[in-house]
Amino acid sequence: MAPRNKDRLDQLAAILGERGVMHLRDAAQRLGVSEMTIRRDIAGDAARFAYLGGHIMPAGKVEPEQPYDLRKQADRHATAKREACRHAFTHIHADDTIFVDCGTTLSHLIDLVPETMPVTVVCYALNIAERLSRAPNIRLIVLGGLYHPETASFSGPQGLDTLDRVGINTAFLSAAGLDEMRGATCAHFHEVAVKQKAIATAQKNLLVIDNSKLGRVKPAFFARADAFDVIYTEDGPWFAEEAA
Repeated sequence: MAPRNKDRLDQLAAILGERGVMHLRDAAQRLGVSEMTIRRDIAGDAARFAYLGGHIMPAGKVEPEQPYDLRKQADRHATAKREACRHAFTHIHADDTIFVDCGTTLSHLIDLVPETMPVTVVCYALNIAERLSRAPNIRLIVLGGLYHPETASFSGPQGLDTLDRVGINTAFLSAAGLDEMRGATCAHFHEVAVKQKAIATAQKNLLVIDNSKLGRVKPAFFARADAFDVIYTEDGPWFAEEAA
């Protein structure tokens, strides 16, 4: 490796050590070279760098693809998920009707709702419904249909019909990946229709994810990034750097 290339990659590694993830365009501007040069540099150092969905991140942050297991996912990035939910929780108010997506991230949001707060919650996942069922002031609406054990969630026309009849103030969505160009994606296609119906129905839409989801692309697309009023990570509101 040429000394100049090594210096660039060492600088990039130091930046990623602070930021965790960086868009290719911003890295090229920061280092004063072309995007093609950065792509070529990191391709030659796969042990340190990964490139996903237009973003560069440390290779160690990229988790190998595995079948989704709700119980295992609950322990991954749990602290970051809790922090992201703390930011999003400020959008829940007494007497609201909210939609809560499936997965493990938003279970932390439910844990933040005081038992004394009267709220109507619409959900379609057993792990979310089970938590809510213990709160005395929560009015719970569970969307039914075909049960999917890998995500403990339901799908089908019955649930979509119910969403048409409910007035939702705020929808809290989760995603397995968020890419600035490809948008928000998830691992399971049966979730797409429910997520999209909730987004179309709600007055306000929030995406709540941890930073490990940035730059990742999963098979099932459900929304463009601009479909959300706010995107929250553990660091607070997230904005695409190129739009800043």
